[in-house]
Amino acid sequence: QVQLVESGGGLVQAGGSLRLSCAASGSILSINVMGWYRQAPGKQRELVAGITYEGTTNYADSVKGRFTISRDNAKNTVYLQMNSLKPEDTAIYYCNADKVFAKSGSGYRNFFDSWGQGTQVTVSS
Repeated sequence: QVQLVESGGGLVQAGGSLRLSCAASGSILSINVMGWYRQAPGKQRELVAGITYEGTTNYADSVKGRFTISRDNAKNTVYLQMNSLKPEDTAIYYCNADKVFAKSGSGYRNFFDSWGQGTQVTVSS
């Protein structure tokens, strides 16, 4: 089984910074793309940033220049450094792994579309 656990959320004033972490646990051999999504009240979940195993990144236009995604493949962990936070960044942030190759029973298989439980980020004005 594969589990994703986020940490690092909290309450911060506008202009402040937070760093989110997401660690994948299990007997993992590789993780393809890891990403951060967010969902604000009354809105759909949206992609914030993604990063491939090789380190190629992409960002939502709304966070470009303010957020930085990175990962440590040896630790199966992805990070999101959020700077210059705005009240509109307030949301629950979710970690996602699109394809995880990990142990299952006596063998290994791909686990698709794994999600963390989410961490709340609140930015006050």
